[in-house]
Amino acid sequence: MENPVAAIQRLYNETVAELKKCSWPSRQELYESTLIVISFLIILSVFVVVVDFICEAAIRFITMGL
Repeated sequence: MENPVAAIQRLYNETVAELKKCSWPSRQELYESTLIVISFLIILSVFVVVVDFICEAAIRFITMGL
């Protein structure tokens, strides 16, 4: 059985080695990706609100008549 301290040290070393293999986005790529995600969330939110209002109006029309 491995010493707990040695196991933690090995895990740390392996983690650092894997992180060095990663390719990180540039600041410009990160900025563009963030704008795309925020834009998509805004569009999706507006869509959900519109569908909610339409469903509410339809249910109100069905249950109460005009």
